[in-house]
Amino acid sequence: MSVERIRTVVGHVVLMLGVVVSLFPFYWMVVMASNTTPDIFSYPPKLWIGSHLFENMGKVLDNIDFFGSMVITLIASLGVTVLVLFFDSLAAFAFAKYEFPGRNLLFGLLLATFMIPAQLSLVPQFVTLAEFGWIGSLKALIIPGAANAFGIFWMRQYAKGAIPDELISAAKVDGAGFFRQYLTVGLPVLRPGLAFLGIFTFINVWNDYLWPLIVMTDPNRLTLQVALDQLNGIYGTDYSMVMAGALMSVVPLIGVFLIGARSFIADLAAGAMKF
Repeated sequence: MSVERIRTVVGHVVLMLGVVVSLFPFYWMVVMASNTTPDIFSYPPKLWIGSHLFENMGKVLDNIDFFGSMVITLIASLGVTVLVLFFDSLAAFAFAKYEFPGRNLLFGLLLATFMIPAQLSLVPQFVTLAEFGWIGSLKALIIPGAANAFGIFWMRQYAKGAIPDELISAAKVDGAGFFRQYLTVGLPVLRPGLAFLGIFTFINVWNDYLWPLIVMTDPNRLTLQVALDQLNGIYGTDYSMVMAGALMSVVPLIGVFLIGARSFIADLAAGAMKF
């Protein structure tokens, strides 16, 4: 067997091990969601999918307004994602392709915000939203996340290498202003980067627990993660029911990831063919 063949086999084995390690937590969640709580703590542990999945899912639906919370979470996730994609890509396009006074200073200040713990901004944000009268509304979930430093940094780095300066110069010769250059030159090239940022933002907002717990004061209007927390009892917890709720909340994310990843790969391939 040649050295190249051995390297190929070893590489495939390592990749397969990585796939197994990555998928096992999800499989174990399915196992726990489809068994009973005594089965979860039994020894030796049961490693096969049980027969109580739909029973546990029914318990979840009986204890919380799962679909109502899912709708609220979906609206918040889509709203934040759309705003982040627009504002972050717009700012990144300006930072990457335009020269203006204080550009480097502003970008440095933007990067400095990475060193500030997010928890420090919770109280100022809450007070500000309370002054606006937004506490308890969807605006409190969507507006504060409309732009973020990571998205601007990511899209700026992507735009610097992906958008040729010749395209910008040609657009200026044609009389295109900033927004027309952004729409006709920037966005088509930035689609792979936007696909990744969209997936990343949607999953983060969907899984967010702390901020919705603080600002959504109406018990009838909770996000999915906060509603799932109510499945934990004071004197005891049905872990099979909790894991069934977690499994139900993960399924939409898998769909979003598959759709976004497919678009991401397709746009990367199309861009490679163009260049």
